[in-house]
Amino acid sequence: MSSDLQVFRLPDLGEGLTEAELVNWLVAVGDQVKVDQPIAEVETAKSMVEVPSPYAGTVAELHGEAGQTLDVGKPLISIARVGAGSGSGPAADSVPAAAAAAAAAPAAADDAVSTGVVASAEVSAAAETYRTEEKAGSGNVLIGYGTSGGATGGRTRPRKASVAVVEPAAVPEVSLEPAVAGTRIPGKLSAVISPLVRKMARDHGVSLDAIEGSGASGLIMRRDVEAAISAPEAPAATAPAPAVPVAEGSVDGRTGLAVSARTPVRGVRKAVAANMTKSRSEIPEASVWVDVDATALLEMRAELKKRAPHDTPGLLAFIARFVTAGLKKYPALNTRFETAADGSQEIVGFDGINLGFAAQTDRGLVVPSVRNAHTMSARELDAEIRRLTAVARDGKATPTELGSGTFTLNNYGVFGVDGSAAIINYPEVAMLGVGRIIDKPWVVNGELAVRKVTELTLAFDHRVCDGETAAGFLRYVGDAIENPGGALADM
Repeated sequence: MSSDLQVFRLPDLGEGLTEAELVNWLVAVGDQVKVDQPIAEVETAKSMVEVPSPYAGTVAELHGEAGQTLDVGKPLISIARVGAGSGSGPAADSVPAAAAAAAAAPAAADDAVSTGVVASAEVSAAAETYRTEEKAGSGNVLIGYGTSGGATGGRTRPRKASVAVVEPAAVPEVSLEPAVAGTRIPGKLSAVISPLVRKMARDHGVSLDAIEGSGASGLIMRRDVEAAISAPEAPAATAPAPAVPVAEGSVDGRTGLAVSARTPVRGVRKAVAANMTKSRSEIPEASVWVDVDATALLEMRAELKKRAPHDTPGLLAFIARFVTAGLKKYPALNTRFETAADGSQEIVGFDGINLGFAAQTDRGLVVPSVRNAHTMSARELDAEIRRLTAVARDGKATPTELGSGTFTLNNYGVFGVDGSAAIINYPEVAMLGVGRIIDKPWVVNGELAVRKVTELTLAFDHRVCDGETAAGFLRYVGDAIENPGGALADM
């Protein structure tokens, strides 16, 4: 590969994602591209995004086709530098062999797929490096160069030869292209390294000049832009994967029935399928359930609504408040079970609660989480649940919002059902389900009455606790629903 080629590898578009589906190329071989110009649309397990180019130049090669799933850390596109030739002809042939080898060395370590010099294990290591750098605030993830203040061109691991390891000669510092170097001026748009962060700001009409960056040297991070977005626009929801037409007369061999369609499993549906399969295969799940009289909670909320019609929390917010109080009392259900590479196991506890809740969207089921829910009142929980529901349905929830929960609350009662054998949201260890609230006969003070009754179901990982703990938590939440005034007075 010519040293004039710049290889852009697929970045981790959200914390911990390992792959993305290439939906559509926005450029073709031979096109001229600029820094930050969108080059491809990809769909991850979290959302659909446009990937901008970190380089300016001519598109030399597209490493993938529409519909293909690409791994993080593998080449996405190769771009010839501005003003670079094809690398062939007399000028190229006249370069001494030793000089040509030295010029090719940087590219060899950057193109593991085409040269075979770097082993597949190194590709995985590179992907992990991307994630580490992203969390540290490095622009190397999406831009292809090191963090601001770095003295070198951004290579993070030694080069390897295919036969023997040779101590390399000193490599001159790589100067950045003007379009890239210009993004390093503090206090301007330039205080943003990541083009995805700049694109997020543009999409939401946020002025970067008005944002004070929380990163090193005032670097504007994604979290800073997210905090500045108060009313996100609602783009068209990403449609589920369309069914692929099948040839007329296609017959299923097992059933003998005609096959009407084949729908690819990808995007959110693929992520949900993988997560649910992992949950059921790894977690020894158990369930406990109880019927609860929710009449007092409904009456309390109705009274509050009379006083403040537009500022009364929903029922789910009250139940969420009871859940966070219950998890403080029974912290074993707010943990994670981990198995190390050597087979050792441990239960990881958390100093706080990120309360996830199941939300049905056009792209599938997602679980946004209210971070630090244990610090919020019912009114604050209600506002955050509504906000997260809206951004999730608009496809704008961030990876952090969708992947940081420690316990999940699932209100499947909105679908008109009483109960569910829920699958725990891996890697969490428990999920509380709430069924519909309906009129049922109930004994009150020795007499039969019609009450508003719901069913609570707790699915839990039997490795982290026994039935006594699970039953204690479930009973705590149930008692709070039956006597909300007394419960809230003690919270």
